Order: sequence, then C-alpha cells, then structure tokens
Amino acid sequence: MYLNTLTLITATLALVDAQAASIFGPIIPGTTGKLGDAPIIANNTIGVTYQAVLPQSPTTGFRGYIIGSSVTNGTGVVFSTNLYGFSDEAALGPFLYHIHESPVPSDGNCTGTGAHLDPYVRSEIPPCDPSTPQMCQVGDLVGKHGNITTSPFQANYLDLYISDQPGESTFFGNRSLVIHSSNTTRLTCANFTLLAATTSSSSSLPPASTPTNAIPDSGNVYAKSAGVGAVLAGILALFV
Repeated sequence: MYLNTLTLITATLALVDAQAASIFGPIIPGTTGKLGDAPIIANNTIGVTYQAVLPQSPTTGFRGYIIGSSVTNGTGVVFSTNLYGFSDEAALGPFLYHIHESPVPSDGNCTGTGAHLDPYVRSEIPPCDPSTPQMCQVGDLVGKHGNITTSPFQANYLDLYISDQPGESTFFGNRSLVIHSSNTTRLTCANFTLLAATTSSSSSLPPASTPTNAIPDSGNVYAKSAGVGAVLAGILALFV
C-alpha cells in the first residue's frame, strides 16, 4: 500500500512539474520568497466557509465555483473545486487558476484583480516546486495543486498556507479567483464571499454540492482530477 502511494505521489509531482515547466520555464528547487517561506496557518476559525462563483460570462464557457472551508483543528483551508463548460476551449489549456490579491472591480474586469496573492514576495517565475508548497506564492493554487486539465474538473485538497482570518496577509476571503488560459490571459474571475460562519465544522473534504447562486451543469457527471494537494491531503488524513 505504502509503495503504491509513494509511486502515485512521485507520478503526480512529476506531472505538476512538467505542467509548470512548460508554461513558465524550468522549476528551480529552493526558490522562495524574498520574505522567506510561507508558514503553516494553524489558527483558522472553525466553521468558516467562503465561495467564489464564476459569472455567466459571454466571452468564455467557464462556469462553476470553488469553496474554501476551515477544518476542525484550525490548520489550513480545504478547497473544493467544480469547474465545467469549457470543453470547446480545450486548445487554450491547460488552464491556470489562482487567488488574486484584490477583488473583482464593479465593472467585472479581471485585470483589476491585481497580481497573485503573494505576501512573501515570491513571484511566479520560476515556477514553484509542488513538493515544497511553502515556497510557492500563497495564491498559486496551480503551482501547489495542479492545472485544470479536463472539463468538467473537480478537485479537493488541503492548503496549509491560507488563512480565513481577516487582517492576515494570507487571508483569502476578501480576494478573488481568476481563471487563466495557458498563456496567462485572464478568462474569467469571481470574488470570494462569506458563505458560512458557524461554531462547528468537519475536517473531512467538503462535498461537491452546488453553492448559492451557482449554475448547475445538468448534463455532465463530474470527472475527478486530483492535484498533488488532494493526494497529500488524503495521506495526512491517515495520520490525523
């Protein structure tokens, strides 16, 4: 079992490495932020959930959402991603997605979301090494957990370096989700908004249910495509 798991991790890391290298050049191991590595966030509030729901854009078929929820031990944020509707745009992929530092402006222009969430000043070049996610930009979900490669796309993973605490530099609840083509063109974007703030939560991965205001994909059965974060989250669950 453990040998098979290690083989799967190795293969997944190699795939993410190859995806990143093909877009931004080779990965240079050990590259970190000017302010150092991102620390593990261990003080998140239990029961807090934010969602970003993509709009009905006339310029792209991308639809869906991403939900970020705290876990029972307050360490990191579990993300559940469901994206669909972009089969006709496959030639523009593999697609990238990140948390950007600013919310979407009122005119809906994704350029107004600024750069990736990067409080430790790491920058996106060279690409981050998914085996050392603490050295990635905090908002670089692709670098840490893998590209969007299929339509529909579903992935669940634990990100240890994102905060649900307002005022923290790694807080994601007042920021935005941006989807890019492989050449980094911004295709669509959405703001994270507070979905729930309760006193209890579950440490398991959240179900891939349709959130408030999302448009369901009535004709598809979601194909599962897990990034490296999903693999690691599953392994972490074995020891919690």
